[in-house]
Amino acid sequence: MLKNTKTIIAILLIPQYLTVKWLSKYPEFIEAYYSEGLYPYISKTLSFTLGWLPFSFGDIVYTLAIIYILRWFFKNRKRLRKDTKQWFIDVLSAVSIIYFAFHFFWGLNYYRLPLHKSLNLKSDYNTEQLISVTKKIIAKSNALYFEIAGNDTVKIDIPYSKSEILNMAALGYTNLKNTFPNLEYHPESAKRSLFSYPLTYMGFSGYLNPLTNEAHVDALIPIYLFPTTTSHEMAHQVGYAAENEANFIGSLAAMNHDDLYFQYSGYTFALRFCLNEIYRRDEVLFEELFSSVNKGILKNYQEARDFWDSYENPLEPLFKKSYSSYLKANNQSKGMESYSYVVALLVNYFNEKSL
Repeated sequence: MLKNTKTIIAILLIPQYLTVKWLSKYPEFIEAYYSEGLYPYISKTLSFTLGWLPFSFGDIVYTLAIIYILRWFFKNRKRLRKDTKQWFIDVLSAVSIIYFAFHFFWGLNYYRLPLHKSLNLKSDYNTEQLISVTKKIIAKSNALYFEIAGNDTVKIDIPYSKSEILNMAALGYTNLKNTFPNLEYHPESAKRSLFSYPLTYMGFSGYLNPLTNEAHVDALIPIYLFPTTTSHEMAHQVGYAAENEANFIGSLAAMNHDDLYFQYSGYTFALRFCLNEIYRRDEVLFEELFSSVNKGILKNYQEARDFWDSYENPLEPLFKKSYSSYLKANNQSKGMESYSYVVALLVNYFNEKSL
């Protein structure tokens, strides 16, 4: 009986895969009935259930799962030769269950309506618009720097603990509710990752556990990066799976926070994307705009680069290539390169707005 059940579950992986691929062609349906219909209830239920825990329940589950999987493979390595068919059925039945849970609890958000469509923004822009928005963000970033540090050129050190930042970050989403009613963030469920060391060596600053809906931030990253990284992972929690869209929403949440340090982190985070795009298009123009950025802001950028450089290792490109493949498999055709789409969102959103 158990063997038959496992076989059925394993076979169900095929119709599940075909159903997801079919649904991916109907983003309006996903948007209406999953992302804005069922998913908010799933998200809030998980957050109410696990958000109050001071530690990551999901990380503990991951740890136990890894131990169990390794133990299972070790115990069943000989059975692979004797009963290959049943061995594969056991593996595929487990994959089938995980595949279903991933898409039911969060993963279908990858196939929702693109953010520029739901916000009625254009998806393209010209260099003139990019320059205009970049100059606005430079002016705002410089003004925030001056308000915090005065007439100086030192890097900004945020005077809060990382735990305090995790607890403060949701206010940015509260302030965004008038503009984005669907961005309600409650209850809070952002935590430090128990896997911060391996996460850092892999080159990632945070992640969302799609099965427990807990947002995780790498506890080792410079505190300057903490507000935007936390806000980014919260964007995943409220249902924006695409990395580029989470970058845009996360930066907006930080920009709209009441706290100056959050605003500074948000604007300078967005500025970095814009400057990178200008450099790609025109290096001379980049140098001109780059020279107008306060040196203290550039020192914060350097602080972040130095941090990641200090953990650089031969395996990091492999991890990022694997993650890029994961993104491509989940409706982000350009993989890691799809992060640049955030510039299109920033330019078209801020093109007609004063900061």
